[in-house]
Amino acid sequence: MLLLKAGEPESFGLTVELLMLSSAAAIVGGLFIGTQQSSEGADPTSKIGTWSGSLVLELLAVVPLLCAVPALFHQLAHSRLLHAITPSTLDTSLGASELLPMVAILPFMLYQLGGFGTLDYVVSKPVNWIINLGILGLIVSGYIANREGAYNVEKRLSGILVLAMVITVFYGVLKLRQMQTAYDAQCPVKAPK
Repeated sequence: MLLLKAGEPESFGLTVELLMLSSAAAIVGGLFIGTQQSSEGADPTSKIGTWSGSLVLELLAVVPLLCAVPALFHQLAHSRLLHAITPSTLDTSLGASELLPMVAILPFMLYQLGGFGTLDYVVSKPVNWIINLGILGLIVSGYIANREGAYNVEKRLSGILVLAMVITVFYGVLKLRQMQTAYDAQCPVKAPK
């Protein structure tokens, strides 16, 4: 918070917003998962609680976190306030190790494109690839914009990413509910004996 008050680094506010979205979405995803019911009398909405929660966690908690962490690491590593450079102090560059937080995107992409993600059940395989490559492209582009100091571009790219994830989650939850309703119509739950 001290960095935000000091106004340095310039795009730190966006990073904090993404981290806050990630935290709040994780709580909401947990609420969805907690509503899962499978007993007799459960409605289609309560039967998809775990699936819906997984979708919220994957797209509204993990994606903003993956977008925020590389920029946060870069901002903290280059903060003039945190590393008050005096004439007797050397400015050590982190070099390529600064890109290590960006590597976390790779397991996420493997998870999603390998068919483990909830999105794989909601959309066709080509659409899943398009969405996930779009996520990758927007995260990488936002990080590049951050590194170049184009904070307005980074803010727009992050806004597009979050908006796309919100739309995808809404579509996914509605699609999951529709799929559960169709399943229940074809395979009704039998009453216990």
